[in-house]
Amino acid sequence: MRFLHTMLRVGDLDRSIDFYTNILGMKLLRKSENAEYKYTLAFIGYEDESVGTVLELTYNWGVTSYDLGGAFGHIAIGADNISEVVEKVRSAGGKVTREVGPVKGGTTVIAFVEDPDGYKIELIENKFIGKGLGN
Repeated sequence: MRFLHTMLRVGDLDRSIDFYTNILGMKLLRKSENAEYKYTLAFIGYEDESVGTVLELTYNWGVTSYDLGGAFGHIAIGADNISEVVEKVRSAGGKVTREVGPVKGGTTVIAFVEDPDGYKIELIENKFIGKGLGN
């Protein structure tokens, strides 16, 4: 078995696709519409679903926002230079909720940003991935 995707409900599919593709560098892998049940799906990721984990963005027609609840934490994305990613998010008008720096009590370099629907995204420097947050 392997981890396939995470689904996020979004209030504006085009805005979300733009954020994840143009700002975070993912690719739109496929998109489908279901007129009978009034929803559109978009699958995005850094590599094809056959080899990597992707995001499924679900737009329920006519629903523009969701209560994110208290159980969801964040998705995490690794990057060679998270400072560049943070500046790209900021320059596009995005929200940075934690500036680049070491995790509290450790040395792993992280930052947090939010997507257009308010979902939190943790950015982790690639050189720290697989070493634990304290290393």
